[in-house]
Formats: sequence, structure tokens, C-alpha cells
Amino acid sequence: MGSITGTGGALRPLTAQEPRELAGYRLLARIGEGGMGSVYLSRTRGNQPVALKMIRREYAGDSEFRRRFQQEVAAAQQVRGYHLVPVVDHDADGEQPWLASAYVPGIPLDEALDEHGPLPLITALQLVGCVARALDAVHAAGVVHRDLKPGNILLGADGPWVIDFGIARAAEATRLTRSGGFIGTPQFMSPEHGNGAELTPATDVFSLGLIAAVAATGRHPYGPGGGLTIATQIANTAQRPPDLTGYPDVLRTLLERALAADPAARPAPAELAALCERASGRAARDFDGWLPAPLAAAVDERGRAVRLLLAEEETPPPPAPPAATYVPTRTGDALHHAPTQAAPPRPATPPPATPAPPTVPKARKLRRVPLAIAAVALAVVVGTAWSLYGDTGYGSSGSGSGSGSGTEAGAGAGDGKSPSADSPADGKPKGSSSAPTGGATATQAPKTYELLFQDRPLTISPPGTGVVITVDMDVPKVDPRGEIGADADEIQYIYQYLTFRTPTAKSPGTTPEVCRQAVDSAPLPAELSNDQLVKGEALKKGDVLCTVTSEGNLAMLRLTDVRSSGETFFDPPGYTGLLTVWKPPAA
Repeated sequence: MGSITGTGGALRPLTAQEPRELAGYRLLARIGEGGMGSVYLSRTRGNQPVALKMIRREYAGDSEFRRRFQQEVAAAQQVRGYHLVPVVDHDADGEQPWLASAYVPGIPLDEALDEHGPLPLITALQLVGCVARALDAVHAAGVVHRDLKPGNILLGADGPWVIDFGIARAAEATRLTRSGGFIGTPQFMSPEHGNGAELTPATDVFSLGLIAAVAATGRHPYGPGGGLTIATQIANTAQRPPDLTGYPDVLRTLLERALAADPAARPAPAELAALCERASGRAARDFDGWLPAPLAAAVDERGRAVRLLLAEEETPPPPAPPAATYVPTRTGDALHHAPTQAAPPRPATPPPATPAPPTVPKARKLRRVPLAIAAVALAVVVGTAWSLYGDTGYGSSGSGSGSGSGTEAGAGAGDGKSPSADSPADGKPKGSSSAPTGGATATQAPKTYELLFQDRPLTISPPGTGVVITVDMDVPKVDPRGEIGADADEIQYIYQYLTFRTPTAKSPGTTPEVCRQAVDSAPLPAELSNDQLVKGEALKKGDVLCTVTSEGNLAMLRLTDVRSSGETFFDPPGYTGLLTVWKPPAA
């Protein structure tokens, strides 16, 4: 009996017997089912997809389960780290216990192996290294996963993601397990788990070793057979170690250590991750083409299906008369709900056409919507041609400048088509390259620096799980699809951390000389963690960030606003600022 699986599984329409709503979350489709309950696709008020796990009633009726469930979910909510799917909400006290985690549009490893066969060795090593990093974060929070298996690892476009960490422990206290059952997947448990001994972080390392063998070759180290047969062999590992002949040499070295009978002899997750990185010859976070093409296409299709469903949910109803009230109409197919309203009386003479007010589409929540849908959603912001991401919650700079909403900074930047109010049509500032515009001191620069553009609005919205945002300050451009190449972007922002791709510093002043001196003498760390960003320890309103761009220009971003996404207390913030770029003097 395992924990719930399928957080990234295929979507299935709801049956007539399944609920349409739970605790205010509208259920849109079924994702999967496991030993502890069913998993549904839902969404937050901001249209962020979540996987909502409804606990089976036989567990819900056990008071000890509820107590442990509350403890374990609370502990899981404190676990933060890349490659970990965070728990965002839960209820242990209601009639129907449930928890919600961020949704990753990925494919469970067991499904991928069944449909596409073993992974290439380099991919398998990278997967194991990333999962080991995730386990390191789990264990640092005092949690043991206890049920690590292929079904609890999702393959996404941006790497593997671990789900259900620690939750299995709650079920071990129920009447179901006290009467002879057990929690865990027999084929992937550790010897100490099979023997009923205390479980430590080393038990997860053993399970990961088994996963590594199966992912890379399709062969289990303890041979074929049913779950209980393999579990018995695993429990007797001290007397009969697994046969590792036939595995590639580089993999066998890892397996010999990870599958040691003595938990103390197994490597720590951080060490295992480093071994995998060296063995694969690939950077741990280099996910460009990390999956085989057929599997990558399947992952992309799964994400497309979710985006289409959320886009359908997001589509506004026809305009109603002021007094009309929308009443949801529920049909047998939960994937197609349409609001109904009384039709307004038709005027005798059509009123003159009036352009619709410029509203901003909720593209930040829709993530990578298909091109056709994106075109419709963005039609209302044609005037801001770079507006591909963000909503009105992140559009205000707080200073009267740059009131764009999640735009890819400065429409027409660098193309000469959209000069600012203080610049002539040729895109150059009035007067000289050092003349102030808009009262900003940023342009009080020696003539040796050529001002390319000044105070262009730039908004970096909060990334959702599985979303990669990249920023090119030379254009400038913000791409929520992460498609700005590594040779052109200066910032990469994902759910768990923000990376500066070029040396970046906080500057005490706004002249190019001071800006450049800060970059050369006091650069920030290359990575800022989610925890640092959420607490506001790393980047604050009023900070002046300077960097030398990928094209050798000097860029200065003045942060005018830092805002929470408003979803959960640990979701990363969004940033709004004004960007100025100079061309440095010739050598």
C-alpha cells in the first residue's frame, strides 16, 4: 500500500460519481489514484494548477491517522528545495482529509519506463543526482520520504521532481497497517524497512539506488518476481547481496555503495549527487535536451493539455447587464462548465463602437499557453508587444513609471519604434548622452558611456512550479517560457531560486562608473534561494542592481516594487523595476 501517485499523470474526465468541488477547490479532472486516495487537478484563485489529493475514507475514519497526517503535512510544508514539489494547502480535520501540492506537468518515471523503455545512461545519472539533491533538502528538514519509488518521481522539461515526501508515515499508524499491512512499495524498500527496523535517511538512499538500476537498464538488481518475493530478497541483503553484474561500470560503482546492507555504509545524498554529476559529465541543472525526444514530446503534450484546460476555465463569460448574476451550470462533464445568464435586451439602434479598455490577460497564471490561445489572450494588449507574462498585480512600478503589467520590458526596446516620451524618434536622449531625462540621476554619466536606453519598465513575475523565466537586459525582454538562450540571458528565475547568469551587484549609486565599480568589486552570489527571496533578505524595493550583460553592455535595474504572488507564504515574489543600459567606452 503506497502513498498517492500520479501528481503529474494523465488527465481523465471526472465520472458522474466523483465530486466536483472540495473545500473551495474546483476539481477539473482526475490525475491518478493510489493506496491512500485519489488525485485531482484543480486550480487556485489565481489559476495556478494544483494536484489535490483526497484521502480515502478508511484512513479518514482513523483518529491516529488524522493526527499523524497533520504532523507530517506540516513538516512537509517546511521542506524547500529544487526538485521538490511543494505542499501548498491541506485539511486534516474536515470530513474528507486532503492536501494540495503544486502541479508539475510531467510524466511519472514508472509510466515513462513502461511506455518508452529505460532512459539513456546520462539521463538516468542526471535524474539520480537531482533526486539525491531533493532528498538532501528533505532530510535537512528532519523528514524521511519512506516511499521513494518511480511513481513518486516526475519527469519534467526542467528536470525530475519528487512528490509525496514524508506523507506515507501517517498511514503507518492506521488500523489498516496495525492489522498486518505495511506502507511502502515492496520492490523499492530498504532492508531495514522490510525487517521493521527504524527508518533513517539512509533508507531513501537505498531506494534511490534501486530506482537508478531500473531507470538505466529496466532490470531490478534483485531480479524479476512479484513484490513480496523481491521484498524478501531485499530484507536478506546482508546474507545475499544483489547481483550487480551486467550493469555499466560507472553505474555499478554507484549501486555497490547505495545498496549496501549497512545503512551507515551508504553515501549521503549530497555525496551521491556529486558522484552522479561527475559520472554523467553533465551539469546538474543543465536540462537542455536532457530527455529523449519521444519522452520530451510526451511531457510537452501533457503540459499543453493542462494549459488548454486552464485556459478554458479562465475564458471570461459574455458581458452581462449590470443587474445580471452569474449562476454556474454543472454538467456531467466536469471539463466543460459554462456560466449562464439572462440575455440583455437588444437595442433598437446599435451604439457606436467603443474600443474595449486595455485589460491585461492573466498570462502569468496560464504559463506556456499554446500559440493560438495566447494570441487571443494577448489581443487586448497589442500596444505592449512584449507583454507575455504577468498580471495587474505586478504591473505597477510604484513610482509612476513603467505601469506595464508583466510586460517583457519596454515594448519595442532597441528597435527604434517605441521611443520614450523623453527621447526623439531615433531612440537617443535629447541633448547629449549624459543629459538627464525624467529627473533620474542614472543618466548623469560621463560622455565616455553611451546611453542606449533609460528607465525602460521591466517586470519579472513570480514563477510557478516547473516554469523557467529568463531575462535579456540588452533587448530588454522577459520570456516566461525560458526560451532566451543561455548565451543571451542575464537572469534565470524558477520556483526554487533566482540565478544571475552574469556577475551582478547592488550599487550604492546610479552613475555608470559607480555601477560598474560595484560589479567589479562586490558581486552578489550567483544564486539566491527561494527562502532568501521570500523573506526579503536578498532583494528589496529600492535596490539598484548592476551587471555587465552578455553583449558587454552595462545594465542598471532599479527595483521599484517587490510583491508577493499572494498564493502561499512560500511562493517566490515578483519584481518590477526600471532598466537603464549603457554602452561602455571603447577599449
